[in-house]
Amino acid sequence: MLDPKQLRKLKRSDLFELLVEQAKEIEELQERVNELEGKLQRREINLSEAGSIAEAALAISKVFDEAQAAANVYLNSVKRLAGASEEDSEKS
Repeated sequence: MLDPKQLRKLKRSDLFELLVEQAKEIEELQERVNELEGKLQRREINLSEAGSIAEAALAISKVFDEAQAAANVYLNSVKRLAGASEEDSEKS
């Protein structure tokens, strides 16, 4: 970049050229910023979805744990009733 003293020595046409070059560079950089912001947003969405999937998996896991506990209680009840039935049959 030129210092202020060097800039004062330039012709208007040279200054205009510098201005046009800087405008092009700004435009390119703005496009790059927009592109990177889009990528960032997609990543944030992916992370959000991954978090939602993990939460859903955890909830499903809890449902299965509760179902297993209920099945165990039912199975124990059936075994207890079957044992009581056998004892009654043997007594008769």
